[in-house]
Amino acid sequence: MEPQLLCCEGNRPAVRRAYRDPNLLTERVLLALLRAEDKYLPAPNYFKCVQREIVPNMRRIVATWILEVCEEQKCEEEVFSLAMNYMDRFLSVEPTKKYHLQLLGAACMFLASKLKETIPLTAEKLCIYTDNSITPTQLLQMELLVLNKLKWDLASLTPLDFIDHFISLLMSVPYYCFLLTTF
Repeated sequence: MEPQLLCCEGNRPAVRRAYRDPNLLTERVLLALLRAEDKYLPAPNYFKCVQREIVPNMRRIVATWILEVCEEQKCEEEVFSLAMNYMDRFLSVEPTKKYHLQLLGAACMFLASKLKETIPLTAEKLCIYTDNSITPTQLLQMELLVLNKLKWDLASLTPLDFIDHFISLLMSVPYYCFLLTTF
């Protein structure tokens, strides 16, 4: 007799996740998130006040690279936004050479992956994604520098932390619910 597949079995292993807790979607929790958000925002003017070599277009190129790596590696959705938060907060306090920007992006992705992934990205894999322009040793050194500049405070809030709250609020609006039922 052949064993039958359960609904969670198949080609890809299922990732076990906790259910969303509706008790966390209260107004009190949302207000606490909004109060804490300021602590994790990068300086809005760091390109003018801190950075001398880095310009917004360079940040965009590295952000696109980070997103491509996250997508190819099927990272958790929070990894990209967390890595970008770390990178922006670092750039807000530390002048950085343009030839270190991809190294910084890789280090931020490395940290975010460690925080959010069950099986994080490896230093070696990230070095391969840079076409071996960095070494694992350089990545680990940059990781330590990022940790020190962020004062080891990696529990950042990102826009993803607010999405469930906003959707919950939208779903409670009667007109919005009417629109959803008409389609």
